[in-house]
Amino acid sequence: MTGLNGIGVAVIGTGFIGGVHVWALRRLGVTLRGVLGSSPERGAAGAQAMGVGHSYPDLDALLSDDSVDVVHVTSPNDAHFEQVCAILRAGKHVICEKPLAMSSAQSAEMVEVAKGSGRLAAVCYNIRFYPLNQQARGMVAAGELGDIRLVSGHYHQDWLARPTDWNWRLEADKGGALRSVGDIGTHWVDLTSFITGMKAAEVFAELSTFLPERRRPVGPVETFTSAAGQTEPVAIDTEDAAMILLRYPGGARGVMSTSQVNVGRKNVLNWDIAGSAASAAWHSETPDHLWIGHRDAPNQILQRDFTLMNAQGTAAASLPPGHVEGFADSFFAFFRQFYGDVLAGARSDGATYASFEDGHYEMLFCDAVLRSAREGRWVAVAEQ
Repeated sequence: MTGLNGIGVAVIGTGFIGGVHVWALRRLGVTLRGVLGSSPERGAAGAQAMGVGHSYPDLDALLSDDSVDVVHVTSPNDAHFEQVCAILRAGKHVICEKPLAMSSAQSAEMVEVAKGSGRLAAVCYNIRFYPLNQQARGMVAAGELGDIRLVSGHYHQDWLARPTDWNWRLEADKGGALRSVGDIGTHWVDLTSFITGMKAAEVFAELSTFLPERRRPVGPVETFTSAAGQTEPVAIDTEDAAMILLRYPGGARGVMSTSQVNVGRKNVLNWDIAGSAASAAWHSETPDHLWIGHRDAPNQILQRDFTLMNAQGTAAASLPPGHVEGFADSFFAFFRQFYGDVLAGARSDGATYASFEDGHYEMLFCDAVLRSAREGRWVAVAEQ
């Protein structure tokens, strides 16, 4: 392959997030070979809706297509392990949606399969690629905040706030034992770990299920859409919200919450990092502004502006200052970096996308949260 248009790509999953991947890939300029749905019929319908010329009848057909170099996995969580391992063993690069797997045992094996394949493997923690999150990572690495003392924040949504709201993530056998933590909480954990360069070593967690019974529709429901028609009552055994305390190596502390039932909060991630010299904070509803706090000088708001940003933040930006970059742009920035490495044949030294090792850490984090909530004690993230 001599350029981006020489890279053949396939996308598994034709729902909301699969469409986001397709949009970003088109903008990047790679060659989209086809999509794979949960059935041949849904795959064909999804391909037509997204304007993709081909849908694969099954995974074997996709893997046997020698024109496909990279596969994006946006299927439900319970399919990740089998699909990703098969893709890597077929000699193709892979980007997998989060969380990486259903368990840390699966993610540990996926790390080894990726290493043995010699192919690039990334987890789609796209929020890293808002330019000001890259800027913040560069500031921490340069010592501008001093020693990190406290990391706090939340990730809140409201799309599952009603008993009639339904999605496959509500079912533990499809989404995993943790819902709000596994789905959106791992985004917050990955992002703050990326920015600070620290991974939490211990957690103390409380989980809450405010809607222990919901109404499940008889037919399928797409993410962020409302169910209609006949429903049936279903008992819920995954959490609507979580409150988690964090201990980092070196003495820093953290506190985070997740919720999918906060009415009016559509998709809000917030982090606040307090250091010994300065603080910084970012809010996903205003992604082009980074708050920087000082003790002996006026506080600042840094607007996303490549004339003012550090090299790392600038590298993730695409649009001129004042032209807001948002959710879809973060996927484009991520894919642009990943596919640059595909062309180079290896992960670059300066790459900032999440690795399978990062995804495995998030699964260990979820294990520790679940155990802490059940046993009411601090639990080490790697504790078995």
